[in-house]
Amino acid sequence: MLDEEETHALLRRAKAGDGEAKELLLTHNTSLLKSILRRYLGKGVEYDDLFQLASLGFLKAIAGFDESFGVRFSTYAVPMIAGEIKRFLRDDGSVKVSRAMKKTARDLNRYIENYSLAHGEQPTVKELAEAFSMEEGDVVLALGSSRMPVSIYEQTDYKDDKTATLAERLPAKDGQEEMIDRMVLKEAIEKLPDREKKIVFLRYFRDMTQSEVAKAIGVSQVQISRIESRIMEQFRKDLSG
Repeated sequence: MLDEEETHALLRRAKAGDGEAKELLLTHNTSLLKSILRRYLGKGVEYDDLFQLASLGFLKAIAGFDESFGVRFSTYAVPMIAGEIKRFLRDDGSVKVSRAMKKTARDLNRYIENYSLAHGEQPTVKELAEAFSMEEGDVVLALGSSRMPVSIYEQTDYKDDKTATLAERLPAKDGQEEMIDRMVLKEAIEKLPDREKKIVFLRYFRDMTQSEVAKAIGVSQVQISRIESRIMEQFRKDLSG
């Protein structure tokens, strides 16, 4: 992934009509697009078509992004990409927003309003996820399920909150890239055998050393090192597609 300064430089060129800059942005964000579209596999649309839809959403994000928004480009791009895919699936009749999802979105929005009144600021995605025992990615999807605005800076239509935008409800400090990485890693971990899942859990969620994990598992530290290397290689393959 490009750093923020490099991304903004390419965005300025792309918005000025530089096709090469658009291609570079797309190339360096391919893993982000793939991470999002994986959630829509098995819905009756081919992978290549999903990638094209994700790319279209990404290009719309390039066209609509403004540095004055004060958020990372990826924060702006993710709902645009997901929205492009979801609109196609809904229009095609393949996906319908469930009543449960709509109820969750209403509950989330009610919580946001009450929290704002009590604390004088918007809750972060992480705080919403903790309050509702949900994954951060699921919070974002629920909030976007009833409507996907053309811009996340469009004003919301809540009776008591006429000035708030979706961007303000999803503060940049949460780290959209981190959320997407969590989604991909969760899927990758679920594919692992039980012993390897335990190794990942102990190493990266319990912060244990290889030696400590080796003792807990009952193997040598060298074996743990080899297994971990194999797992990391598989994760890299999953991330690249």
